[in-house]
Amino acid sequence: MNPATCSGGLRTETISVSLDDPRALPLLEGLSAEYEARYGNRFGGTQKEMFRYPAADFRAPRGALLLLQSAGQIIAGGAFRLHDSGAAEFKRIWTHPQFRRQGLAQKVLIALEDEARALGYDRIYLTTGPRQPEAVGLYLRTGFTPLFDLAADPDTLGHLPFSKSLN
Repeated sequence: MNPATCSGGLRTETISVSLDDPRALPLLEGLSAEYEARYGNRFGGTQKEMFRYPAADFRAPRGALLLLQSAGQIIAGGAFRLHDSGAAEFKRIWTHPQFRRQGLAQKVLIALEDEARALGYDRIYLTTGPRQPEAVGLYLRTGFTPLFDLAADPDTLGHLPFSKSLN
């Protein structure tokens, strides 16, 4: 779709795929491993979470799944679907561990926001887990509003919701 260079000098291309496309496997497998390591069976297990929503939810005109690839390798990605509030619900935001701290997650967020805007969304909703402080920091740095008490112990809250206007 669109080649670009990140802050670390890594040349990437953003591609749009379906959830059942084999190119989405690195994202799904990477997230599964990450969730398993951080949460174990806390939220009902990794498999339940990864396949909670049908693949059609992440296709236009209501959603998308975007991947960043570099030299043919999938290194980051994310998706969105229609949330019951009418907002675009961002899901499955992930960066390959070897490519973290290079601005890729922020690049994924920007691409998802642009795609959501193009599909007519004016708001974003997302949640992250209490054991993902990197994600909380990313969302705060990129203009998301926390819908929970930042002073509370995140582990006592369960999922941590955020919102953002696309206007």
